[in-house]
Amino acid sequence: MTERRKLIAGNWKMNGLKADGLALASDLAGRLKGAGAVPFDLLVCPPFPLLFPVGEAIADSALALGGQDCAAKTSGAHTGDVAPTMLTDAGCRYVILGHSERRADHGEGDALIAAKAAAAHKAGLIAIVCVGETEAQRDAGQADAVVSGQLAGSIPEGATAANTVIAYEPVWAIGTGKTATAGDVKAMHAHIRAELDGKIAEPAKTQILYGGSVKPGNAAELMAVENVDGALVGGAALKADDFWAIATSCR
Repeated sequence: MTERRKLIAGNWKMNGLKADGLALASDLAGRLKGAGAVPFDLLVCPPFPLLFPVGEAIADSALALGGQDCAAKTSGAHTGDVAPTMLTDAGCRYVILGHSERRADHGEGDALIAAKAAAAHKAGLIAIVCVGETEAQRDAGQADAVVSGQLAGSIPEGATAANTVIAYEPVWAIGTGKTATAGDVKAMHAHIRAELDGKIAEPAKTQILYGGSVKPGNAAELMAVENVDGALVGGAALKADDFWAIATSCR
């Protein structure tokens, strides 16, 4: 069985001002330093305006920094967009791409997400590519097919286990308090693992995260599921105690 290190990623979404972000990130960086060797990597993904101050605050720590999105273009007349190289300039190692909120709120399709991931890879970033079905799609028995299609369309050529992470987030479980059962997660993560063959170099080494109302109370059970290599955490990532409890549930 391939050993994959756990990754606990915090997606702050559109939350936090400078003081909030610095306090949260500094708290987590301090906990990591005091914990010594841990079986997980910890990542925070603040809103764009907070990347530079947070990045500077955690520069000498083991806490990793990531963006919540990036453009497929490297520069130019693209008002409101952020180039992948701007993220690396801020100290980012990761970028979240294709989150369901981007897909739904901004109409992002698989082809655009693949283009963004390719640009992220070129800039030296690790792309966290998100996939997941809606409740209606799951109820209709289409969950596997939907996720397969998203994987096929959103993973660019040249993707490897070193530059790509997959995050499975059932849309119906994001911010709703609903959580997929351990059985649901095991089945979908096994399906994703099989689907990565031929799409990502060294698929057995690729991390697959689970996201969707991950909390301290359910983290240990979810992190113990086969093929779950960490979590993409939303609301609980905004509280240091909760986020740390999720991370330390990894064994």
